[in-house]
Amino acid sequence: MTGGVANQPDLVGKLTKIFNRAPSSDLITNLTAQIDSYSIGDLTLPISRSDAPTCYICSPTVAYVDYAIEETRNLATHPILQKTLIALIRACRPLIRATGLHRQVQPNNWLFSTNPVPALTAQDATALRDDLTQSDPDRAIVIRSLNPVADTGTITALRSSGFLMLPSRQIYIFDPQDSGTLTADAKRDRKLLENTTYQIAPAATFSAEDFSRAASLYEMLYLDKYTALNPQYTASYLAQAHQIGLLQIIGLRGDDDQLDGMVGLFDVGNTLTMPVVGYDTSKPQKTGLYRMLNAIGHRYAIEHQKFYNMSAGAAAFKRFRGAKPTIEYTAVYVAHLGLRARIATRITRMLLDVIGVPILRKFKL
Repeated sequence: MTGGVANQPDLVGKLTKIFNRAPSSDLITNLTAQIDSYSIGDLTLPISRSDAPTCYICSPTVAYVDYAIEETRNLATHPILQKTLIALIRACRPLIRATGLHRQVQPNNWLFSTNPVPALTAQDATALRDDLTQSDPDRAIVIRSLNPVADTGTITALRSSGFLMLPSRQIYIFDPQDSGTLTADAKRDRKLLENTTYQIAPAATFSAEDFSRAASLYEMLYLDKYTALNPQYTASYLAQAHQIGLLQIIGLRGDDDQLDGMVGLFDVGNTLTMPVVGYDTSKPQKTGLYRMLNAIGHRYAIEHQKFYNMSAGAAAFKRFRGAKPTIEYTAVYVAHLGLRARIATRITRMLLDVIGVPILRKFKL
């Protein structure tokens, strides 16, 4: 199976209406961007425009420098390498700024860490390039979340239209048609979920307090435990994302009627991602909240035969549950920008290819 991403013009319209009613920072606290609807041929996509470094989903400076430094925590057992990489990444900050990629127009930006990309032909890619260089002549064109497992044809089409592919991170793909039987760890997770005393609570049962709690749970995991550079989703945004059908939010409700965990599934055709996860990190690890929440997504993928992009992070956890690694790329078009931006972007691509990708693969990050 390969990922297939559905065209969802109605959902795009509903998403843009949310951002037309309120500033982006009222919905995603650390995001400053304009969100609109964009059509190319029969395809309708959400599109973002941003002019300054902001949340990493709209800022390569944050993604390739600040976030990369945070990720070196995974190399704590290799202190010399960790310190060397931090110094190297910091030294690259002026280079990343010189690319000008923070001033960007980004089609297919659903404002998640992973935005599955619909199939683009060479004709689509050329039309998109020509259209956006005309409408946004001083902005780089950026398309995130491409990977060679799901997007081979689209990557080829974009390259033929002059896009450069910047490696961004190592992600993990679970294909239920290739996996065969469940791994031992996946079976244990499934059993834990089936036997838990927690009540599985769909967002249709959530109160306003539940959405506030869901936002707090996400904050505990993604912002407090990992890094505040992740998108800072508000309770209002989670509630509206549920209401318009952008996210299928599912909670784990304890005996005290309080949510202790939550996930948000993003189902786009044959492809599934789980971009929002949160749980009460003060609970003992033996409670297995993270394992149960991941089991919800894993089970959904199998039952609905979805190509499951499990995104980055928790590498060993995902490998032990049958997911396979691949490198994710960000496509950028800068040929219409100044010489400084073009040279800086090509040097950045070279450094990522020569240094970044081998490290991701060697240490299975």
